[in-house]
Amino acid sequence: QVQLEESGGGLVQAGGSLRLSCAASGGTFSAYGLGWFRQNSGKEREFVAAINWSGESTYYADSVKGRFTISRDNAKNTVYLQMNGLKPEDTAVYYCAADYVTQRVVRGPDGINSWGRGTQVTVSS
Repeated sequence: QVQLEESGGGLVQAGGSLRLSCAASGGTFSAYGLGWFRQNSGKEREFVAAINWSGESTYYADSVKGRFTISRDNAKNTVYLQMNGLKPEDTAVYYCAADYVTQRVVRGPDGINSWGRGTQVTVSS
């Protein structure tokens, strides 16, 4: 089972940008579909973006489409989330997720094989 570790979170003003990274170890990285989810306290974890094993197919929540970009580097065992045009409502803990079945990541969060511990993103108005 792959282990995931997120980084790159922080505090940014509205309209700013951040790039999250998720480094994987302990598995065959290129075999996994990968995704990003986010969660605020008291709310359910929600889907943000996903990418298939080759990087050819990407999926986004409507709330982030056109602002966020997911990508992966299989040589570096890393998936990224470039976040532009950040809004206060993007504030959340962001989690990296991995599963052999990409559609399970897209339909998540239930049933996903592996999760990171999360990184906090705070957007001030």
